[in-house]
Amino acid sequence: SIAARVKQKLEIKNPGTVAYDLPFGCPGWLQGMIQSDYYIKSGDARRILVIGAEILSRVSDPHDRDSMIFSDGAGAAVVESKKSSAPIGILSHSARSDTDLTYMLHMGKSYKPNGMGDNLFLKMEGHKLYVYALRTVPGVVKASIDKAGLSLSDVNKVLLHQANAKMDEAILERLFKLYGEEKVTHHIMPMTISWLGNNSVATVPTLLDLLVKGKLDNHGLEKGDIVVFASVGAGMNINSLVYRVP
Repeated sequence: SIAARVKQKLEIKNPGTVAYDLPFGCPGWLQGMIQSDYYIKSGDARRILVIGAEILSRVSDPHDRDSMIFSDGAGAAVVESKKSSAPIGILSHSARSDTDLTYMLHMGKSYKPNGMGDNLFLKMEGHKLYVYALRTVPGVVKASIDKAGLSLSDVNKVLLHQANAKMDEAILERLFKLYGEEKVTHHIMPMTISWLGNNSVATVPTLLDLLVKGKLDNHGLEKGDIVVFASVGAGMNINSLVYRVP
């Protein structure tokens, strides 16, 4: 696994440091964060390294215009246990899998006839995926917020997987409607897809890193802020996580 190679490169000798990969499509890094929450709360782990890395250039068809949005990227976070008199860090999470819809993201031959041999490339049913995400993602996000005992008005930032700017905006608008809100606060959702593209599992941790380092114009994080992470991708898988900045 890639995780085993990372552990070896970091020269971590402790056999109790378990290294494993988590294939979960675009929401993979976020699912790793969810699993780290379970491990830490169970007492089996105190500190976990969660990495999201993708090289979509290896599976992008140069003759498929849908591939022009794809990019390569990687992001990582260290999650650790910490005692606190008030709830901080990961507060709640929610996820779902609709495996009857796996065909919407699949591997197929190049669109150039007889030009790329038998190589397989990432293909997607763009419109169907858009409709699916709009129909399901807002509900998963709301479930995670409700589980934390919060409301949308408590949320300071929404970090949504950078798959499609129009789709992300529509998801946010649908989320506001679920809470009976007609006026959408677009400023709570920073976007990077226009200059970083969609690098799958790496988009959310990359977005978080830029936000934490103050590299996104007019966006920042303060102590106590509520951040909602959400992603959708191959599987089809969706997840959402609510986090309070320590």
